[in-house]
Amino acid sequence: MNRYPVWKYAVIVIALLIAALYTLPNFFGEAPAVQVSSLKTAVKLDAATVARVEQVLKDAGLEAGLVSLDGTSVRARFKSTDTQLKAKDAIEKALIPDAADPTYVVALNLLSRSPDWLTALSARPMYLGLDLRGGVHFMLQVDMQAALTKKAESFAGDLRLTMREKNIRHGGISRNAQTVEIRVRDQATLDAARGLIQDQFADLQTSTVPEGSEFKLIASVRPEAARRVQEQALKQNIVTLHNRINELGVAEPVIQQQGLDRIVVQLPGVQDTAKAKDILGRTATLEMRLVDESAEGRASESGSGAVPFGSERFPGRDGRAVIVKKQVILTGESLTDAQPGFDSQSQQPKVDLTVDAKGGRIMRDTSRENVKKRMAIVLFEKGRGEVLTAPVIQSELGNRFQISGSMSVTEANDLALLLRAGSLAAPMDIIEERTIGPSLGAENIAKGFSSVIWGFLVIVVFMGTYYMLFGLFSGMALAVNLLLLIAVLSML
Repeated sequence: MNRYPVWKYAVIVIALLIAALYTLPNFFGEAPAVQVSSLKTAVKLDAATVARVEQVLKDAGLEAGLVSLDGTSVRARFKSTDTQLKAKDAIEKALIPDAADPTYVVALNLLSRSPDWLTALSARPMYLGLDLRGGVHFMLQVDMQAALTKKAESFAGDLRLTMREKNIRHGGISRNAQTVEIRVRDQATLDAARGLIQDQFADLQTSTVPEGSEFKLIASVRPEAARRVQEQALKQNIVTLHNRINELGVAEPVIQQQGLDRIVVQLPGVQDTAKAKDILGRTATLEMRLVDESAEGRASESGSGAVPFGSERFPGRDGRAVIVKKQVILTGESLTDAQPGFDSQSQQPKVDLTVDAKGGRIMRDTSRENVKKRMAIVLFEKGRGEVLTAPVIQSELGNRFQISGSMSVTEANDLALLLRAGSLAAPMDIIEERTIGPSLGAENIAKGFSSVIWGFLVIVVFMGTYYMLFGLFSGMALAVNLLLLIAVLSML
């Protein structure tokens, strides 16, 4: 006679079916694959890119098991590593005609052999870390003192400009480590400078030191503001590392904060330590220049004329060329923040930019003389420039201004991210480095399977011999427990 209600048996059967379903992908193994990712923001991967990769493989006489667009990359699976290597060479030759100016990143990868119907159900194998798949591990230490020094330098420039506008005379403003020193001659000027800092610089705290007949006002960053600067520098460095590691074609990199000033980077499947170091330590610079609005410049921009003297041609995000003047108005060193948002009047996406005092003064003078003209924002990486945007100057600009135009919300977010994370907020040093070979991971997997199988069999045999039928039942329960454990790990 059945002692339990039917719904309990139904729950057990459904749980076992789900567990079996999500455990299955782990038994199909991994297939050698080639992953194609975009190296430039102006180049988007779509169905046309998939068709192009398929045609390249067909022309080379190589058979791919599956070519698909997965997120922001095109992935092609193959039956053997020999075919994988030949496919990588063929795709690189077709998609990257100029090795000095690559548009795509073609990388070797490993993908699950799971059937499409399992993948459609989000059933994927367990993620394998460095110990099982091999790769490189870095521990990076962020120089927080450099971040605070950079912030203090920005405050010194802002104070110098603000005190000049308020007509507060001083004997000099200088940065000393992470503090700003202001020399004044009398008590009235000291009180005026202290009041100005309290009203307009909430992140600074002041102290006074007498120097003979004069005074020295020392402004230092408040502890809570210093923590915000350090947190922002750490987060910006993590975002920058994410952007750079995408070039390596790593499917699931691990980039996470450890402690207050350290970042752990784990790149499964990457064995080229030198290339990984080059990517992590790469620098990017940002420049603002005026667009050449002359007749010669417009003709060159349309492709019907030569580049005018004193100007340069750079590709834009939309693929069209932009002719900009060689004179640099502002560099990314003056940029302190970039945030996406919406225009209050048109409700169109925009990017709000904030520059330091020196940059604000330059922007005011330049924009006043060039209203209704275009200003290009050029990102330089590995010595090559790309125009991120070239908006029209609508009015006189200052420390804060916005970039708006025909851009989507996603493009505004990406542009703000590029402007903020074009370079590292603070320098980093590699304090720990490990390389794990793939053969060691394969050996660990084989030993793990052997230990589980033999250990399971020994337990089932012992329990069956000692407890007879109840021992077999306990063995079945242990098998169900193992099935559920693997399923949960695969789901996670």
